[in-house]
Amino acid sequence: MKPLVYKKAKRVRHLPPVREVLHITSGDTVQVLSGDDKGKRGKVLRVYPKTGRVAVEGVNIITKHQRPGQNTPGGKIQREAPVHHSKVMLIDPKSGEPTRIRRQKDADGTLERIAVKSGQSIVRNR
Repeated sequence: MKPLVYKKAKRVRHLPPVREVLHITSGDTVQVLSGDDKGKRGKVLRVYPKTGRVAVEGVNIITKHQRPGQNTPGGKIQREAPVHHSKVMLIDPKSGEPTRIRRQKDADGTLERIAVKSGQSIVRNR
């Protein structure tokens, strides 16, 4: 009879996070589509491409209790927490309503964003 051989379980390797292609950049004006802040408009402060989230000015406000440090005082600090990019929609520059976007290559090969409702291009604010 063969002796029992216990095999080691294979180690599961986690893949690195995939960066999502976002239709929003920092500086864009967006409107929130769902959640507690539905209908609010604000400027995108920061984009997190690894997690697919965006921080919008005045939206999803959280209170952070900060301990005092050597240079900073402690207390309650209110700041914007990031929301998922699918929960916000770009504002059409012509009509001022939320719109989907389409991408189109220019003559020089750069991608430009075009509003679906009006057909007007949306400038990237970098």
